[in-house]
Amino acid sequence: MTSLPPQPLSPLDGRYRPAVAELADYLSEAGLNRARVEVEVEWLIALTDAALFGSKPLGDTDKARLRTLYTEFGQAEIDWLAEREKITRHDVKAVEYLVRDRLEQMGLSAIAELTHFACTSEDINSTSYALTVQRAVARVWLPKLNAVTAKLKALALAHRDAPMLAHTHGQPATPTTMGKELGVFVWRLQRVIRQIEATDYLAKFSGATGTWGAHLSAEPDTDWLALTRSFIEGLGIGFNPMTTQIESHDWQVELYDRVRHTGGVLHNLATDVWTYISMGYFAQIPVAGATGSSTMPHKINPIRFENAEANLEIAGGLFATLAQTLVTSRLQRDLTDSTTQRNIGVAFGHSMVALDNLERGLGEISLAADVLAADLDGNWEVLAEAIQTVVRAEIAAGRSKITDPYALLKDLTRGRRVGAPELAEFVRSLDIGDVAKARLLALTPATYTGLASQIVDLV
Repeated sequence: MTSLPPQPLSPLDGRYRPAVAELADYLSEAGLNRARVEVEVEWLIALTDAALFGSKPLGDTDKARLRTLYTEFGQAEIDWLAEREKITRHDVKAVEYLVRDRLEQMGLSAIAELTHFACTSEDINSTSYALTVQRAVARVWLPKLNAVTAKLKALALAHRDAPMLAHTHGQPATPTTMGKELGVFVWRLQRVIRQIEATDYLAKFSGATGTWGAHLSAEPDTDWLALTRSFIEGLGIGFNPMTTQIESHDWQVELYDRVRHTGGVLHNLATDVWTYISMGYFAQIPVAGATGSSTMPHKINPIRFENAEANLEIAGGLFATLAQTLVTSRLQRDLTDSTTQRNIGVAFGHSMVALDNLERGLGEISLAADVLAADLDGNWEVLAEAIQTVVRAEIAAGRSKITDPYALLKDLTRGRRVGAPELAEFVRSLDIGDVAKARLLALTPATYTGLASQIVDLV
């Protein structure tokens, strides 16, 4: 058997590539290296702006030329770094050599020794990961999550008045509306989105063991704490002054736990919508040319929600591993975080595939109002809650002498289907006031939805 031509091993780089391509700008190896070049260049500019070690501030033209090293970072730089890393066996060192090489080409070799000055690799890496993850979340992942949430909210508002039989423990229960049930997911997602938006992306820039020792030995009269804080915050991320060799990754743990939590809510949504489809509450809109089954032509399978469910489980497992591993580092440094962080993009990638399927799936369903109505009409016994509650109110008000309304309704309805005529006859026989009796006789499963329609406005 001959070997295949080179193929992607991961489906993220194969069949799912269109859904995750934007993430690769930030969370791929190339995206990380571009951010590393950015950090090296900006640190070089910060040092020369401070006129340290005989340097002087660069002019605007030279700064702009330097910044093209990351703003125009492309295949040539990717290939250069790959070749150099074969020699260095160290990815960050290869980046340093790239910047030095380009400085010479630009005629700026006089400041080459300030490249990577007093930095440990983790200074560059922690800053680069903070930048790339922040940008991937803000520019790619959150917009997709917000699009799903917006589509879900539109469905909630559209179906706010659509009465639906609820199912607690899988059994017929007090009616609700489809809009309110979808609104519950909107509310949950909005809450965790706010938490994710408040993430404090942190970096350290304090040298080999977080003491600024090398900095002070080279220039004791500079306020290095203030300079590095200003540098990091100037990049648009937070500064962590209290670290070992590594930034402790606690912000990553917090973020990945929240993203995993989001995935759990979305997983719950996917399984609920799948169930509503199986119950006939939602009909799937046929897609022209699509095949549901290789042998059963009639089928339209809920594949969008099944795909989302599976990818959310994969993403959740990866995010849990990231959070569990990154929270710990032996003494001042070990490298367990290095290989772990290389999978950040994989975790977000599977989450993106799930979000893409959910967005598409929510746009391919329509409410089967007739099925909801028939289900409600076949379960009048769910009004037992309303009847016994009204009876209790009548007893409290002194208008009834019934002694155990719950038991009375339990005997009538538990494990039995009770139709409208039987329930009406039962209500007419009750020892309660005429106003309460009339209110109960007017009640139907379809109108017993309480404030369900109104509270959709809360999302």
